[in-house]
Amino acid sequence: MRLLLVEDDRLLAEGLRGQLEKAGFSVDTANTAREARLLGEQEDYRVGILDLGLPDGNGLDVLGQWRGHHADFPVLILTARGDWQDKVNGLKAGADDYLAKPFQTEELIARLHAIVRRSEGRVLDSLKAGRFELDENRQILKADDGGEFSLTGTEFRLLRCLMSRPGQVFSKEQLMEQLYNLNDSPSENVIEAYIRRLRKLVGTDAIKTRRGQGYLFDASVR
Repeated sequence: MRLLLVEDDRLLAEGLRGQLEKAGFSVDTANTAREARLLGEQEDYRVGILDLGLPDGNGLDVLGQWRGHHADFPVLILTARGDWQDKVNGLKAGADDYLAKPFQTEELIARLHAIVRRSEGRVLDSLKAGRFELDENRQILKADDGGEFSLTGTEFRLLRCLMSRPGQVFSKEQLMEQLYNLNDSPSENVIEAYIRRLRKLVGTDAIKTRRGQGYLFDASVR
C-alpha cells in the first residue's frame, strides 16, 4: 500500500523508508510542509506518517489542510517525547495515532498496520477474501486447503490492494499508484505481468479482468 512519510531529518527518513518498504509499503517522502501539503492533497495514499516539527511550518497545519481538502487517509504523527500537548492537539486535528521519538521501527510498523486495519473495518492482521487469506506480517498467501505461498514485495502489495476491496474494479493507473512511489519508473506492462503471476496462485477466476476498466478480486469464487 502507498504511504506518505513526512520527515525533515533526511537520514532518518531514508532509514525508515527502507524498513517500510520491506514491510510492504510503497513510500513517498516529503521533507517540508509545502511538499507534504501538495502530495497529501494530490496523491492517493492509504496511510501517512507526519512529523510535527518541519522547517517551513507546523505539521498540525499540514494535517488540518489535508483534512480540509478531504484527504482522509489515516495519519500517525511523530512527536517529541513527553510533549503531551502535541499528542492531544494532533488527535484533535484529525490524527489517528501518535508515536514519540525516539521509537522502535517495529512499533511504528505495528501501529501503521493497526490504524489501516481500523480504517478498513478490520480487527485481525490478515485479509480474508473468498477462500484465501493474506498474512500481512509474513507476506504470505494462505488457501483454505492449507497451502501457503510466499510473495515478493510487489506481489504482496498488488494482491493486498485487490483483496482489501473485493469486488471493486481497480484501473491499471490506480494499481500503479499503490505499487510504486513517485521515483519509480515501471514499464507500462508491469501490472499485466504481475496479474499473470498471481493468477497462477489464486486461479484465473479469482482475479477478473474488466475490459477497458481494470481488475477486481472476486471473493465469491470457491
